[in-house]
Amino acid sequence: MDRIKRLFIIKTKFEAFLAIYAIAMGACARGLHYLDVYPGIGGELLFFACCGAVMVVGGLMIDGVTLKQTYER
Repeated sequence: MDRIKRLFIIKTKFEAFLAIYAIAMGACARGLHYLDVYPGIGGELLFFACCGAVMVVGGLMIDGVTLKQTYER
């Protein structure tokens, strides 16, 4: 069980960047779907909300990894 649990723990900034990239790709795909479903300003706002959420989460993930590395030393 510990082997499986270790797969879901982000330990380095490189792993965080890979996770952020994957989340960003999914958010952009969802945003493009919103642009198709809701044409006009509503779809654009939803698209930018998806991208903005990734920026916030990405920053928090990188800060969390940095903080964890600082306290483990």
